Amino acid sequence: MSSTTNSRLSYITGKLGGVRRCDLTSRPCYMLGFHLYKPPEDWACTEKEIKLIGKLQFDAPDPKVREFAQKMHDNAGLKKEGTYLPPGIFRAKDGKTPMDRTITTARCEAEEVMFTCVRELMNETKLNPKDIDILICNCSLFNPTPSLASMIINHFKMRSDVIVYNLGGMGCSAGVISLSLCNELLQVHPNSRAIVMSTENITQNYYFGTNRSMFIPNALFRVGGAAIMLSNRSKDHSVAKYKLMHLVRTHIGAKDEAYKCVFQQEDPEGNVGVKLDRSLMKIAGEALKKNIEVLGTLALPFSEQLKYVSDQMKRKRDKNYRENTPEFVPDFKKAFKHFCIHAGGRGVLDSVQESLDLSDEMLKPSRKTLYYFGNTSSSSVWYELGWMESYGRIKEGDKVWQIAFGSGFKCNSAVWLALRNVRTLHRAWTTEEESPLLTKSYKGDAMEPEGEDAESLSDASDLADAHLGELARSTFNHSFKRGDSPAGVRDVTPSASKSRLLAGGRKRSSEAKSKSGAFSKMFKKDQ
Repeated sequence: MSSTTNSRLSYITGKLGGVRRCDLTSRPCYMLGFHLYKPPEDWACTEKEIKLIGKLQFDAPDPKVREFAQKMHDNAGLKKEGTYLPPGIFRAKDGKTPMDRTITTARCEAEEVMFTCVRELMNETKLNPKDIDILICNCSLFNPTPSLASMIINHFKMRSDVIVYNLGGMGCSAGVISLSLCNELLQVHPNSRAIVMSTENITQNYYFGTNRSMFIPNALFRVGGAAIMLSNRSKDHSVAKYKLMHLVRTHIGAKDEAYKCVFQQEDPEGNVGVKLDRSLMKIAGEALKKNIEVLGTLALPFSEQLKYVSDQMKRKRDKNYRENTPEFVPDFKKAFKHFCIHAGGRGVLDSVQESLDLSDEMLKPSRKTLYYFGNTSSSSVWYELGWMESYGRIKEGDKVWQIAFGSGFKCNSAVWLALRNVRTLHRAWTTEEESPLLTKSYKGDAMEPEGEDAESLSDASDLADAHLGELARSTFNHSFKRGDSPAGVRDVTPSASKSRLLAGGRKRSSEAKSKSGAFSKMFKKDQ
């Protein structure tokens, strides 16, 4: 368990409360704005179309599988008229066309979400790619090479000295983890601006087997993403919306039951999916309890902290009190005005609402997000905050608590302080469409079968030489010394320019030897 706070008073109360890992940050972390991705309407799939896409489950020979699929779909809490799936999946909504789950299609989904979010974020904050000092991207289940963060850098032509991280496999709570990482980087890099890109990729992770615990995510997860602009520059205080106050991260993965409750695996038929164990809700409750024990010492008023400490002391001393009195749960409504609870599913929202004694109105942003957008993984807490801003709920001085759960198992919290009244109409919560991407950035080449003719053998020889032979050495030396690439390097079959490059390489090699000899003489002379 680790925590950070930007409040000296909270740091003191945290230490007095016995929090072992509590760090006081010296530099602020301002949020300048964020953009939510709104998928095109032709990505929306109705209840009938989703049943056609998942016909292996809804029309399975086993009646238990059919009944479970229908029950999950009915009780998921998502809009029946249409929620968003990526093109590689929704192309199968006619019941005849097979899904396209290739890495190319998955990259296209990632590009649409990430590039749109980052482009619109920079337009809204009136910044350009050269202004960005730190880039952090998180996506749990799709981690290609080059990384998603590299895709953003390439598309927007960011600076070569940008500090970049790409987080994978960290589940739905990875958005808050990215915030934590960014906050720590901003403590050691003054006058910096950062972008955090949180998303999940559906294309290669839509399960089409019949294992009941593995097709639960099909009923919940949908396309989404959010890009957030952060800064520690003092001059950005006047334009910032929020200031980050507290971060608390809880990881209970040391327990096998917690580690395995959300697990990516193959079913007996070899279909890859994410299994959600029936112990998930119990584990989530345990992780939340541990998280709020620490967050309470940082954020709760003293009156609530004293009640909690008194209750814990009585429980330790009095067995009868411990067995007959329900455990005291602090009133977090006295510490926070707004709640962004990860829209993991209707069961998650119901359980958290009951545990924290929250009103239906407080849960409205989370339920609206789940209804219209489904579980968008790490970006769901941002759709909820976007709903609040769109309806003018955020006032100066309000505190917002973001709670996220994720595989591992993790529960992470972030607390924001509103620096002004915020009324931003987010496109995702309107009927307005996103502007289409004018350019694509996918740089992959189609694989061609190798022929047996002499020309193909020559091309293969050229390709090997470009990677391992004299051509590779001369190309590297040319690039290192001149700072650019010689003609023909981009072509993997540079037979027309090979002789010229080799000749140039031999010439530069002789020049390098003479320079090396001169350098050696100078070195010996200095000695």
